Amino acid sequence: MNSSRYILKTQQKALEINLNEEIYGTFAEIGAGQEVARNFFQAGGAAGTIAKTMSAYDKTYSDAIYGIEEKSRYVCESRVYKMLDHEYGLMEDRLQHVRPNTNFFVFADTVAAINYNKTIQGNGWLGVRFQLNPQEKTNDLVLHVKMLDQDNKLQQEAIGVLGVNMIFACYFYKDNMEYFVHSLLDGIENRVSIDMIRLTGPDFQTVDNRLLALYMVKYNLTDVTMFDENGLAIHASEWLYKKALMVVRGHYRPPTLVTEDVFESSYRQFLTDTDQEPERCALVAELTMENLRTAGGLDDDDFLARADMLCAMGYNVIVSDCSNHQTLINYLSDFKIKKLGLVIGARELLDIIEDKYEQNQDGRLLVAFGELFTRNIKIYVYPAADPSGDSIMSAHNLPVPQGIRFLYQHLLDSEQVVEVKDYNAALLHIMPYQVLQSIVDNEGGWEEHLPAAVAQVIKKKALLGHQGANN
Repeated sequence: MNSSRYILKTQQKALEINLNEEIYGTFAEIGAGQEVARNFFQAGGAAGTIAKTMSAYDKTYSDAIYGIEEKSRYVCESRVYKMLDHEYGLMEDRLQHVRPNTNFFVFADTVAAINYNKTIQGNGWLGVRFQLNPQEKTNDLVLHVKMLDQDNKLQQEAIGVLGVNMIFACYFYKDNMEYFVHSLLDGIENRVSIDMIRLTGPDFQTVDNRLLALYMVKYNLTDVTMFDENGLAIHASEWLYKKALMVVRGHYRPPTLVTEDVFESSYRQFLTDTDQEPERCALVAELTMENLRTAGGLDDDDFLARADMLCAMGYNVIVSDCSNHQTLINYLSDFKIKKLGLVIGARELLDIIEDKYEQNQDGRLLVAFGELFTRNIKIYVYPAADPSGDSIMSAHNLPVPQGIRFLYQHLLDSEQVVEVKDYNAALLHIMPYQVLQSIVDNEGGWEEHLPAAVAQVIKKKALLGHQGANN
């Protein structure tokens, strides 16, 4: 995909927009300077594109223009939407009648760049409200970015480039979502991490924002992104901040009654273990790129099928490139998660332990495990049936290597590793790969092994090779 796309430099993108007489708009930037607008001024021909630029840097002025933020957080999702609402309303009121053939846009950002003491690492919310056809309704592109440069000026420059990339993608990559997403990093690879993209509006009704999430991870915009049960992009800072969180990682191909029991029994135990009120706790399913890759590649339809099934069960979903849990833990640490529960099947935990044991027999074993088992993290181990069906593998009888049993016993004694207790042992015989094969072969009876909502969506959308759509 990348080799067929000619990548323009930032100045070329800005100039191409400036020379397009049909594109005209406003730039409103809070914090980190006027970096996006500056790129358009420096490219030349900016009078053809820029109606107004402004920056309400002082909070009092900002509040007077856009309203007061309830939580006194100015770098937040709600702020960028208020900015888009206000500035686009002014565009319509003042210019629509004199420029009836123009596609209007508003670019807005609220950004906190890295400070002198580096107590703020740099992040921001950026948005574009834009028309693709004059007089028609608008679309919104909103994203969250984390800046990776360790210098304030460099972070400002990166925001300037990102803003140009966003506006260019809205108008020139509107028909190719992979180009759209990947082009956001043009000129700023490894300088920013974009961990949420939301694209909505009448011109993008056929665009599935869950696919945007997949492309973000696929093209290294981020290691972690999320969407809710309705398929809409969400950000951890807006719904997980200072909450307790349980994450359940799996293949989900398909989610069976065992999967449902994993979620329900583990979460009941998690709620009991935490000191938080239930409304201050959250449960999320995680799909990793490792689990999504089949035969070495990624299949968009297969990803959407798994997403459809998880959404049908009512779960928010994390898409990640975290083959080890530590990457996910590091990402979530920014949001001051009170307590983190990770649900792992007994077989998967044994694989993790054996892998770390094989790789760290040179004195680094304690360090390797210390990365995963930290004070506010608890591993919940869901039992697994022995292939023979004669016994059940659990946290307490896991056949860990002899050289690590003392450490594993310590994790059990300290309750950093706990067994999921209230599980339904009668379901453990259900194997997802067997259910999947029954679906593909169009055999009867597979529905009884799945939650009703999952079976229904498989039939309705003909997922996983099911032949009887709409039956």
